[in-house]
Amino acid sequence: MKRTASTFAFQMGARIRKCRLGVRMTQADLGRMLGVSQQQIGHYEAGINEVPAARTFDLCRILNVPLSSIIPGERPPPEPGHLGSELL
Repeated sequence: MKRTASTFAFQMGARIRKCRLGVRMTQADLGRMLGVSQQQIGHYEAGINEVPAARTFDLCRILNVPLSSIIPGERPPPEPGHLGSELL
């Protein structure tokens, strides 16, 4: 049975992709830094697989963005590569 993306996972994946592209990083590069495959990064970005909570913090650190830029919510994500004043 084929899994479908949840709305949350899909939105989070789109934000990850936007941040990754904003710092000009490939899926392979991000996967290597995160310790997962390029295919897994693609699944995260497509919303097929949900990102584990602990890995979300690692994504923010690697992409140099605040948590609010990855987690879908009310605020639009800031420009990639700018942590601002939000603590991780």
